Amino acid sequence: MTGLRVQELSAGYGGRPIVEGLTLPSLDAGEVVSVVGPNGAGKSTFLRALAGLIPAKGSIRLDDVELTGLSLADRAKRVTYMPQTLPQGVALTVLETVVAAIRATPLGGAAFTDAQAVERAYQVLQRIGAEALAGQRLDRLSGGQKQLAGLAQALAREPRLLLLDEPTSALDLYYQLRVLELAREAAVERGMTVMIVLHDLQAAARVSDRIAVMAKGRLAAFGAPDEAVTPDILAQVYRVSARVQRCERGVLQVLIDDVLKAG
Repeated sequence: MTGLRVQELSAGYGGRPIVEGLTLPSLDAGEVVSVVGPNGAGKSTFLRALAGLIPAKGSIRLDDVELTGLSLADRAKRVTYMPQTLPQGVALTVLETVVAAIRATPLGGAAFTDAQAVERAYQVLQRIGAEALAGQRLDRLSGGQKQLAGLAQALAREPRLLLLDEPTSALDLYYQLRVLELAREAAVERGMTVMIVLHDLQAAARVSDRIAVMAKGRLAAFGAPDEAVTPDILAQVYRVSARVQRCERGVLQVLIDDVLKAG
C-alpha cells in the first residue's frame, strides 16, 4: 500500500501533551490534505511529529514503512518538512540552499555533477516563479521570499510525504495561489502525499482532496471539504456562526456572520 497511515499518535513538549491519540483515515499517495483548526489546536505539533522532529508515540506508516522506528536521517529520505520560518543567519544564496537540498536527496542526488545539480535547482526555482531570488542571500530576504526559498528546497528533495506548515502566511495573493497549485502538482504529477497546515478555510477547500479539522490536539472532523467544513463544525471548533456555500463557479465559500458567545 502507498500513502500514509497515522494511528493513535501522541506528541508534545517537555512532558506536556499537545496531540493526543490522533488517528487519521488512510491517506493515498497523490492526495492533498489540509490541516486546519484554531490557534493552539496542535496543527504544527502534528506535522513536526510526522517529520520526526519531536518525540511521538503511536504508529506512522508511509508506503508500508513504519517511520517511528527510523532514525531522523532515514525518515528524512522519505519525508520533507517545510517550517513556518527558515533558520536565521544563513548566508548561503537561495540557489546554494536548493542545490544542498538536491544533494541530500536519496533519489540520485549524489550522482549529479555540480553543473547538473545547479541546473536542476534553477529549474525548481523557475517552476515556483522565484528564479530572480537565485543569487540572493537567504538572510537578506523578506518573509515571503524566504517561504518561496523554503518551498523550493522542499520540492527539490522530491519526498514521498511533503509537509508544509503555513506555506502561504507571508505571501501576496498571486504567490498564495501559486503555492497551492504547486502543492497539487506535487501530489498529482509526482505522486507525493501532501499535508498542508492552513488558516484560510477557503484556500484549504480549494487545494484539498480532504480536510482534517483539529481542536485541542484531537481530530474534530475529517473528510472532503463539504464534509469537514460545515456550519456545525465551525460553531463547535471555531465558535463562530457561519454559512458555507458554493459560488457560481462552484468554489466553496465560508461566510462568517458572528462570534458565538460563551455559555
